[in-house]
Amino acid sequence: MATATGEVKAIARYIRMSPHKVRRVLDQIRGRSYREALIILEFMPYRACEPILKVLRSAVANAEHNEGYDPASLVVSTAFADQGSVLKRFRPRAQGRAYQIRKPTCHITIAVAPGEVEE
Repeated sequence: MATATGEVKAIARYIRMSPHKVRRVLDQIRGRSYREALIILEFMPYRACEPILKVLRSAVANAEHNEGYDPASLVVSTAFADQGSVLKRFRPRAQGRAYQIRKPTCHITIAVAPGEVEE
């Protein structure tokens, strides 16, 4: 889906990961070219890189297929992670108590736009 500024975006919803952990990876690729972002995500040691890579590739595929943009000229214009619903689980503890475990989810949004990278 393209916006008025020529941005094309992709969204991954309900990713079983804390949005806080996803944001630290997204901060590294925001504003970079598609090629540069791919290299960074490929070699970063975080688990969050895998779903982010998937969303980035999807956004570029959307831009190429729907809008006819050249992937080499695309820049990551917007990248953010919102909090999704929290799965609540209970773990038994001492003396018959129950301890709540919160399993967070997040929604990852990445938008790409044609343009030059600021170096």
